[in-house]
Formats: sequence, C-alpha cells, structure tokens
Amino acid sequence: MSFTQTILNAPRPAAIRTVKLPRRMNYFPSPADWRNETLYFLLVDRFSDGLEAQRPLLDRTNLAAARPVNWRWDLWSQSGGERWQGGNLGGVASKLDYLKNLGITTIWLSPVFKQRGHLNSFHGYGIQDFLDIDPHFGDRKTLVDLVALAHSKGMRIILDIIFNHSGDNWTYPANLPGGKFQPHYTSGRHAFGAWRGEQGEDVGVIASDEQGVWPSELQDPEKYTRAGAGNLGAGSIDDPQAEHKRTDFFTLKDFNLDHPQLMSELASCFKYWIALCDCDGFRIDTLKHVSFEQARNFCGTIKEFAANLGKSNFFLVGEIAGGDFEQDRYLNVLSRNLNAALDIGGMRITLNQVAKGLQHPSDYFAGFNPGNAVMGSHRVVGEKHVSILDDHDHVFGKKIRFSAEAASPNQVAAAVGIQLFTLGIPCIYYGTEQSLGGPELAERIWLEGFGSNDRYLRETLFGAEHPRKDGLSGLDSAANPCDESLPGFGPFGTVGHHCFDPASSAYIRIQAMAQARAQFPALRVGRQYLRPITFLGNPFAVYGNGEIIAWSRILDDEEFLIVLNPHGTQWRGADILIDSALNPLGSVLTVVVNTAQAADANHLIDVVGSSKPVRRLASGIHCVEIRDLAPAEILVLANRM
Repeated sequence: MSFTQTILNAPRPAAIRTVKLPRRMNYFPSPADWRNETLYFLLVDRFSDGLEAQRPLLDRTNLAAARPVNWRWDLWSQSGGERWQGGNLGGVASKLDYLKNLGITTIWLSPVFKQRGHLNSFHGYGIQDFLDIDPHFGDRKTLVDLVALAHSKGMRIILDIIFNHSGDNWTYPANLPGGKFQPHYTSGRHAFGAWRGEQGEDVGVIASDEQGVWPSELQDPEKYTRAGAGNLGAGSIDDPQAEHKRTDFFTLKDFNLDHPQLMSELASCFKYWIALCDCDGFRIDTLKHVSFEQARNFCGTIKEFAANLGKSNFFLVGEIAGGDFEQDRYLNVLSRNLNAALDIGGMRITLNQVAKGLQHPSDYFAGFNPGNAVMGSHRVVGEKHVSILDDHDHVFGKKIRFSAEAASPNQVAAAVGIQLFTLGIPCIYYGTEQSLGGPELAERIWLEGFGSNDRYLRETLFGAEHPRKDGLSGLDSAANPCDESLPGFGPFGTVGHHCFDPASSAYIRIQAMAQARAQFPALRVGRQYLRPITFLGNPFAVYGNGEIIAWSRILDDEEFLIVLNPHGTQWRGADILIDSALNPLGSVLTVVVNTAQAADANHLIDVVGSSKPVRRLASGIHCVEIRDLAPAEILVLANRM
C-alpha cells in the first residue's frame, strides 16, 4: 500500500513524529526550468464551488439585471469581508480545462489547511491543524484527487504554506496592556494564557481536534514568541531578532523558530503534504518575517526531501514584503534554497503604470538590467522573479485590481502580455482573465474603503447566492449553512451569476499570447532588450506618454519582437530598431501573435502569418515598420519560423 493510501485510510495523524515519511520514490517530476511555466493564483474560497452550471453566465452589458430589487451595496460589501463564500477544491478541479485552455500550466492555491472553526478566515492564513484540510474546502482525499487530475492534464499544483505563524489558537492573560487578544509588543516574552476551545473560549487542556492547535508537537507554549502585537515593519531585515520577526500577525500567533525542535517539526508537517498529495511546489508566506538562517534551513530541508522523491526542482517561491531590495536580499542569501521571489514590491506598481501608458517603460525594463540591484541581470532574473500584476492583498500601493482603472479589457490583456513576454515567471491572479475589477465607477461611492480594503480584490468568480454563516454553522455538514440575510460577493457587484467566460475579451487575448509563449522558447528563456523607436520624424529613442513600447527576446539566432500600444484609446505606429546581424537586409519578420485578430477574426491588419520586410536606413539601422496598432493591443513578430 502506498504512503498516500495508508494515510488516507487512517484518521489525520495526531503527531507528526508518528508519520513515517517515504523516500526514494518516483513522484511526479519537476519541470526542468520554471520559466517554462505560466502560473495562476486563486483564492480557493472565491474561485469556484463547482456549481456554475446551476447559475447563468453574467451579462456584463447589463449588470443591473444581476442585482435583485432593493439591492444594497453595504450588504454586498459586508458579505465580501470575513465571510466564507463556498468555493472549494472540487470547484478548482471542475475548472482545470478552463485554466488549461487559457494557457495555465501551474495553479497556486491559497492555503487549504484547517482553520479555526469559530472564525471566518476564508483566506487560509490562520492554521489550526497543519495536517488536515479545512472542511470548507473538502478533505485530504479531495486535495490528492485534485493534484492527480491536474497531473493527468499536464498541469502542476503549488500549495501556499505558512511556517512563520499559526492561527489564533490561544490567548494571552487578560491583565496585559492591550488585553488578552492583542497585548502590546514586548522585546521579551509575555506569559501564556489559555488554549482556545471549539467556539474560541479558553480551555485549560486540549481535549479534541477542534481545540488548540495540531499536531500535538505544536501544543507547547514555549514554541511561540509570545511577543504581542507590534510593528510588522520595525527593525532591520538583517536582524534575526527584529520586531518584525517576533511580533504576532494581528491575532495570528508567531512561532518561536529558535526553539530547538520546532523548525524540524514544522518542516516535517509540510514534507507530509508533499508525500501525501504529490504537489509540485510551495509559495512560502511571510518569508521576510523569519531570519535568513531560519529561511535557509527550512527551504533547504524541503528541497532535499522533495529531491529524494524525484522532484529535483521542487519550486519554492517566497513572499517577501518590504520592496524589491529586500526580495533581492533574501534571494542572494538563500541562493539555491529559494527558487524565486514574488514581485510584490515597486516593480508591480511600475508594471501597472507602464501597461497603461502612464509611466516611462524604461522604469520597468531598468529593473532587469545587468548590475541593477533591484532584480538582477537578464539571465539571472528569469529564474528568480515571479511577475505579479494583481494579488489578494497588494501590500504595496492601492488595494484595487488593475482592471478597475483600466481603459478596457484589452488593456488588462496587454498588461498580462508584458508579464508573459518579459523576463521571469508570469503569475496571473484569478479573475484577471475576466477583467474582474469591482462594480462600475458610478457605484463605488457606496463602497466603504474601496481602494484601501483587501475585500475588493477578492470577488467570487462563481457568483454565490449567499455567503456562509459564521464559524462552524457555515460548513456543508450544517443543516442550513448559507446566510440568506446577505447576498453573495459576486463579480462586478452582482449575485448569483458566474463569470467563467472563455469568450471574454481578456481571456481570448491572454490565451493567444500564452499559446505563443508555450510554442516558442525564446519568449520564455531568451535574452531581453528594450528597443528604441521612431515616429513622426523623432529620433530613435524609448518614449513614454503612451507611445509604442517594443522589446526583443533573443535566443541564439532567433529574435522575437514584441510590440505594445499601451495607449488606452488611441492608435499608434512607429519604426522599431532590431538586431542587424540577426535580420539582414532582405529578411522578413513574421507575425505570430496579433491580440486584436485573436478577439476579432475580421481584423485584417498585420494578421498572423503575414510578413514585414526588414528596412535598412541611411544611418545603417535595421528596423521594421509598424502602423495602425490599435489601442492596448500587442503584436509579436519572429525572424525564424
């Protein structure tokens, strides 16, 4: 009997030390190079419940029809706060073909581990049981089946893990400054109060699976910093005892990773998940909030365990808040133990603005230049950089999706095109392919905190009719799990309508670009050069103000030229410099992607398969002419087919 069958045929282990982990097995192999992957990040609770066939597809030209009589924006907003909506792992499984057809090869799931039952931590970052699946999402077999189904379709699954902190599984003494739930930060250690019971009450002894924290190894108060609530940004990144490395995450409880056994025990918990479900990588939450040495040791042991199962390139990507410099710092220190960092710092904001023609493209492409301390060289950065346009909390900048301020869905696809065709590993946030961005502009005045609250980044794609009731009463096993006093937190401020539309403008354009990226290695691993342009008699240069942005990806003798019109409403044209050695006079470049044509078969300008001759100017520059490129559209041309 396999390890997976043995574990699934028994209750969840009470202690990780009782689990005999496998070794030297043939699990699903890692990709040779993660640059060949296209990632998709989804919040499991907000993605799909698998019941979309029972709901109509949302008509985006008539959103009012998907809002019942006496619609109240405050109730819709309230529903999207700390409430489960009903998405689950079975729903993810039901949408694998939808994602594969989009061009996704790897799915990053938000944390699926068991949360505190009395709370509504739908996001998954407050773990109560590190060895079980939250019943809102399914069970351990549901996850195993999802990964197996994904693998059968040639796709991979990344789990989101947390080893910096646990959920709100215990309280401090009530007499501390700040109270029992969030006492003030101390550089020392507060006393331990009590474990939380099933409904959050204090209990002296953990007597059931719903009480305290599991596995049992974590039921030791000495394994928590007990430092209270402080400044999550305070202290030097190089200081292993800095305040930001000890303070509780709001009510979440920080682990004392200096405890001699704890790091090994936590690592074993996550090795258990690799062995059980055959996942392909981890996104590591709050990596900045552990020391360099702790991060190196944890990542190293995970890498080694996975390699012994045949996963020689198990993917570890870190969430490192604090900006591009701090991402680069962890990448340098951890070296081979960390594959990549999520680009959630300044580069994400710059990408947002460049894609809309509001910031000079050099500001974005300079982040890839050799010798630039931000993100490294044009060969290194491709392996170390996961490109992010949107995510679930936007730790930098406004908490609003790109789509909410885009000129059109075409511009959303154009921004994703920059991700797909520049150096790095692209990651698409769920709903981007449907231009999810909250209610129309005129309705946002009714929404408290729009632009500053995480909830508006987290609409459901599946359009739940109602959210779940508070706590344990919202589980599927409860008699009436839905809260009918609130509408579901549906897409674009609607309810009861799903938004899985493979014919939507952004989906079709992203699909065409992702297919080209998969077909041509140069678009994934080639060197990158920002190209000067000339228009209306201006000299060759890189221009801002919504003018054409062009760059090349070069692999050996192949040059792929990517041309973007970032302007949201105006057509553009230019002559674009290309490599004269690779493109001698008399050669041509062939169009391999035209996003406008992908969405409209009647678009007859620069159609896929057509060619453009290489021109040689009197100055000796070799260039190609681009004319009449529509707003927020992308062309990709190749010199070798």
